[in-house]
Parts: sequence; structure tokens; C-alpha cells
Amino acid sequence: MPASVILGTQWGDEGKGKITDLLAEKADMVVRFQGGNNAGHTIVIGNEEYKLHLLPSGILRKDVISVIGNGVVIDPGFLLGELKGLKKRGVNMGELKISDRAHVIMPYHKAIDALEEQAKGILAAGTTKRGIGPCYRDKVSRFGIRMCDLIDKPSFKEKLASSLELNRSYLRALGGQMDATVEEIMTEYEAYAKKLAPFVCDTSVLVNSALDSEKEVLFEGAQGAHLDIDHGIYPFGTSSNTITGGCCTGTGIAPKKIGKVMGVVKAYTSRVGAGPFPTELKSNVGEQIADRGGEFGTTTGRLRRVGWLDLVMVRYSARVCGLDSIVLTKVDVLCGIPELKICTHYMLEGEEVHDFPASMRTLAESKPDYHVLDGWSELTEEEWKACQGGGRETLPMELQAYITFIEANIGLPVEIVSYGPGREENVMLV
Repeated sequence: MPASVILGTQWGDEGKGKITDLLAEKADMVVRFQGGNNAGHTIVIGNEEYKLHLLPSGILRKDVISVIGNGVVIDPGFLLGELKGLKKRGVNMGELKISDRAHVIMPYHKAIDALEEQAKGILAAGTTKRGIGPCYRDKVSRFGIRMCDLIDKPSFKEKLASSLELNRSYLRALGGQMDATVEEIMTEYEAYAKKLAPFVCDTSVLVNSALDSEKEVLFEGAQGAHLDIDHGIYPFGTSSNTITGGCCTGTGIAPKKIGKVMGVVKAYTSRVGAGPFPTELKSNVGEQIADRGGEFGTTTGRLRRVGWLDLVMVRYSARVCGLDSIVLTKVDVLCGIPELKICTHYMLEGEEVHDFPASMRTLAESKPDYHVLDGWSELTEEEWKACQGGGRETLPMELQAYITFIEANIGLPVEIVSYGPGREENVMLV
């Protein structure tokens, strides 16, 4: 099957963007299927670093068509700024297409997002306050504004008038207000519509046509499986479906068209935001990992919380996402740590817990049970490069053991090992 899906198996920040960009070399199309500019994918090419938020990670490949699917919520001003930034840097981008069914983030969504976080108290999810959740809520409540409305002035004006009044009422209830008029918002968003209209189309037709023609299509997820609105750490996750099923609803393809599903696993665990974190490290080792891994949110700039690799999480993701293989990233960050731990299960009231719990209270009270492995020494750039062509057997024995332990406990092969942010810094194991 020509359709491949690339997903994060943890709380995001696993390096999906780099892997999507790597595999896009042989792809005809890269499709983003959920989330908004609350996501961030960092791609390093030579000495250049690119931070993408709404644009699919295939955009840096000039021969690849990049598609923003209907499951994505779009801040049009932000998207145009992202495109402008890449053009200014002289990037020879591939063709971009935007779904006419994707929903549009409006100014009142951002205002509501900030006020809601204040009002939620202990239930605050640590959102980016970019209006993502409120935009999805309007979508589900059936008074959202879609890209097809944005580029249709009469439809946009009619829907904006209704949506603005409804959201104004909610803002007042939260202690806020929205002074902008329909006319003022229309003036701003009509300028966006004029620039984005050439990219807008029925992308479901486009993507299905590519698949039917046996083109190579990559579907790219944002965030990670454990931030999924249904299957993640509710309510501390995101507002969309980040698992494989979201690929179908977020692009308009049938499940039977999905072939391979790859799960990206960071060699340790990290996350931005609130909520229980069983393997979190609050120690010098944790600080070392965070510092070496550059663990700051691509979108927020916030310091990420870090911990040991949690296989309870990864097994859960493998099951709900139907993973076929694993990509293991950031193994270089663990170099030089003499003793490494991997969580195989939790302990709760004297009982072993092997399946990731739904209850946040249960998760908070669960204690990780670890398997201890020897760490591997620092490798020079030349030593890592020597591993590129040699595969698994050329990696340090301790790293091989780390990989083998993961494979045995998850029941899936590790296909690629990434040892740095660069496009070429990978070892192919399969």
C-alpha cells in the first residue's frame, strides 16, 4: 500500500518532523491531518534550522505536494507568516494545498482560550492559548467557519455575524470581551482569504486520487498519541484525534487505504504542560537530559519535563494506533549516562499495572517499575557516521541491548535510529 502514517507515541516532541522530512525524499505527497499551530516540528538541513507549525514537514522538498487536511484548524494570518518566512529564507518549497473543509481560527477563539485556562484551575491543560480548543468546539457545535466560507464573502459575513455574537456571550461569561466588529474582522480576514484562496481545494479528492494512482503518500500527525482527545491523558491533552484513526477523519480517506504505520519513540520521555508523569525525573540526570536534548517546546519555548522511557505508554500507542514499526530518536542525548532505566509497568497498591489507565488519579498514584540497563559511551561525529552504513551491528553494544529490550517488550521492530537533529543523522536497521 502506498499510504504511510507517521505518529508520535508519547506526548509529542518525539522528532516526527525530522522523520517525515527524511521519508519525504521518496514521497509524492505529505498530508497533515490534525492540530493547529499549537504543534511544532523542527527540521535541520545542513546548518539551517526550520521550525514548522502549520505547514506539513514535506514543504521543504520542492517536488513534494504538501496538504493541510480538513482535520487541521488554521490561523490564516499565522499560516501566511510561516509561508512568508520560508520564502524570505529562499526555501524552494513544494506545492501547497489546503482543505476547503478545514476550520478557521478566529480572534475570539484566542481570547477565549486564555480566559478558559485561568478559569479551569486544576484542570488547566497548559494550552498554547492560540485558540485551538475553542475553534474545535465551534466545529463540534456546528457554527464554525471553514476555509470554503472564508473565501466566499457572503457566506463568511453571514457565519461570522452569528459566530461572533455567540462567542461574545461566552467571553462575557468568562469576564472578558470582544470589541472588534463584524466589519473590522471581515476586513482583516478578507485580506487573508485573497492570498490563501489559490491554495484551497477539496483535498480529499486530491489525496485519494494520488493513492489510487499508487503515489507515495505520507500522513503526518502532530502532537502525540497520549495527547489524543479520546485516548490521551484527558483533560491534559490536545483537542484533536492524534492517533491513526484521526488520519482518516482528518483527510477524507478510508481506513483500508492505510498501509504502514510508523510510531516515533523518543529514547526517553518528555512533555510540555500539566498532568501526571510517572517516570518524570526531578534530578541532575533529568536536568542533563533536558539540557542535552534541547528540551524546549518548538511552539511555546517552555522547558519540557523529562523522564525515563515509559513502555506502558508506548505499548498503549502501539495498540490504539496499530503500529507496524518504531523509529527511535535522540539516542545521542543518553550518551555518557552510566545507568539507564526503562519503565516496563507500574505498581499500584501492590499490584502490577501493564495497561495505561484512563483515570488521572490512578495514573498520578502509579509508580514506575524499572528495568536497568548499562548506558553507552559518547560517540564522536565520525563514529556515528560509521554506523550509518553498517546498521545495527555497528552501534555500541549497550545501545543494541537498549533497542532489543524495547523491541521485545513492544513486540515491534525498531526500523530507524536517529542520533541527532540533522536530516542525515540516522541509522537504518531494517
